[in-house]
Amino acid sequence: MWKDIRGELRTKEIFSSMFIFSLLVLVIFNFSIDLLEVNPLDIAQGVLWIAFTFSGILGLNRSFLFEKENDCIQGLMLTPVDRSVIYFGKMLGNLVFMLVMEAITVPVFVVLFNITIYDKIFSLIIVIFLGTLGFVTVGTLFSAMSVNIKAREVMLPILLFPIVVPIIIAAVKSTGLILSGSPFGEIVSWLKLIIVFDIIYLVVSFLSFEYIIEE
Repeated sequence: MWKDIRGELRTKEIFSSMFIFSLLVLVIFNFSIDLLEVNPLDIAQGVLWIAFTFSGILGLNRSFLFEKENDCIQGLMLTPVDRSVIYFGKMLGNLVFMLVMEAITVPVFVVLFNITIYDKIFSLIIVIFLGTLGFVTVGTLFSAMSVNIKAREVMLPILLFPIVVPIIIAAVKSTGLILSGSPFGEIVSWLKLIIVFDIIYLVVSFLSFEYIIEE
């Protein structure tokens, strides 16, 4: 994880591309929708998670790219550490990149769509963290799976999106309820769904990563 973070601090390639893409998504939606005729609360949660999801794909596509370009994957396989350590290091690095991108994207989103979140920020942080955790957990696994595929930029979203649909739907629903001022109790059922899928994805990714990386 720290290697990825130090490398990103030097190059800023992953984070800059993720943030610029998320910013473009927000700006395009903002200009394409007349907020005087459409209630921002009806669309804002979907726009926000579209920005998060597609920006996350950009980051995940480059997750194992350094190791691939420098032929380091075989070196990682020869190190005397459990394969799960490699997985968790990559997963935590991707999680940090996405959370930082989201932390900067949300204020831009609030300004563009004229939404107040000051009294909802804690609930929003919980939903964003849990949703991002599930997305990154399975996304890191599929990133490792597609690293040796020539068309990995195309294959990763094709593999990933059908799997993360439950988490994205639950995150969008939860975010919509939070932004509309619904009581936290109404959000709990959606949060439970996200947590269940987070656990499932984490366990499956943990158990299958060694086989996938060796193949």
